Amino acid sequence: MRAVDARLELALALNAIEQRLVTAPDDVALRYDRARCIQGLGRAQDALHAYRDVLAQDLDHVRAMNAFGLLLLDAGEQADAETVFAEAATRHPRDAESHANLAFTRARRGDLAGARAHYERALRLAPDLAIAHHGLAAVLERLGEHAAAREHRTLGLAHRPLTELRYRGRGAATRVLVVGTAADGNLVTTRLLDDRVFLTYALVVDHYDPAQPLPAHDLVFNVIGEADACAPQLAAAQALLRTTDAPVLNPPSAVLATTREAIARRMGTLEDVVAPAVVRLSRTQLAAPDALTLLARNGILPPFLLRTPGHHGGDHFMRIDEKQALREVLAALPGEELLAIAYLDARDADGTVRKYRAMIVDGALYPLHLALGNRWKLHYFSADMIDAPAHRAADAAFLADLPAALGPRTTAALERVRDALGLDYGGIDFGVDRDGRLLLFEANATMVVPAHDPNPVFAYRRPAVDHILGAVRAMLLRRARGPGGTEPAPRNASPC
Repeated sequence: MRAVDARLELALALNAIEQRLVTAPDDVALRYDRARCIQGLGRAQDALHAYRDVLAQDLDHVRAMNAFGLLLLDAGEQADAETVFAEAATRHPRDAESHANLAFTRARRGDLAGARAHYERALRLAPDLAIAHHGLAAVLERLGEHAAAREHRTLGLAHRPLTELRYRGRGAATRVLVVGTAADGNLVTTRLLDDRVFLTYALVVDHYDPAQPLPAHDLVFNVIGEADACAPQLAAAQALLRTTDAPVLNPPSAVLATTREAIARRMGTLEDVVAPAVVRLSRTQLAAPDALTLLARNGILPPFLLRTPGHHGGDHFMRIDEKQALREVLAALPGEELLAIAYLDARDADGTVRKYRAMIVDGALYPLHLALGNRWKLHYFSADMIDAPAHRAADAAFLADLPAALGPRTTAALERVRDALGLDYGGIDFGVDRDGRLLLFEANATMVVPAHDPNPVFAYRRPAVDHILGAVRAMLLRRARGPGGTEPAPRNASPC
């Protein structure tokens, strides 16, 4: 295996360096190479000592200073890392990497002005330094300068469309090629890909030259999940991935079939599944005097929903009850095309709205949450849960036993939706009508597993979240190993 071979090469190189150091103990270049080999072998604590040895002999060694600072960051020693980077930037005022690393630590502790100044200094020194563009973009977002942030994020991706993320594991890594887009529409995989287990290559398909060979990898995870807004990027990813024989999670072809209109058409034919009518219309059509008549012909009557394609979390998503409200909503929503969606009433007998989310991982269903409240637009973060013990009890019951909480009819309908989606990873938001039929709100590949809520009243959710994250990790490892083996399947790509 490539990963095993690479570790062997590093171990042999380290042995050779240490033999040479016996006769040349003060050779700084050899000591720096020794530190890099130790770091490459995943021996973080030993690498810290090795870089410290380099700096003890040459305090001006800028590459050792930055490597030492990054290891301190990984170890959680933020203040010490910032001190090291500040010293590097002072001793080497024209080293862009030192300024970028210092900026990162200052942004972490909330010094946005200081971070911005050092990121801008780094970019004056090295205009194509991708980490500085990305870091400055994050700072500008926090400062509310969204247009400038987008510009720097795009520049960062254009300068470095393929990034090898740091691997902190000790053994051989499973190599995952993550294919995403520069546009909004990616599944966030921060919590799914443990950098102690997976070596991740992040590829941005918008800026990647398809003539370039892909890095050696054991598995591909397509994270472009927003079909309504990212059809061109999904098509580009589909073409690019024809050059690999590695397993692909969430193939672009499967995601392309998950636009809201396509989901409504496909799922609306399933037994015991109620999918809303969905139609995409131009702003001009919706502003016309006969707009309500046009909507009625498509099965959409007031009250109905209007949303800008490509957004989630309730953003740019409103309800219309009458003609007057339609004009007001049109003025408030961005976009030249909008999705009109029939309203599904998910209220139970006492008027409480129930919105369930189940995740799909490798063909299995996992309950994530049940949100309850009195609003039609309901999400787990806005639901009436903290001060409602009965709501939390219902949520806990769903997490503990999905089939028992839903009943056999709704559970069978949910399984039909899962099977029809054909995604390796995804999510389904749904309600249940009073006859036990599934009301399908949304089903796609962008749904995230949120971080643990620190409020102790939600401690009961932790096992369900951990169960999902464990299932994703197991799926990634299983798919990378090939059909039944214990090692990743061999690839034709050249070694890194």
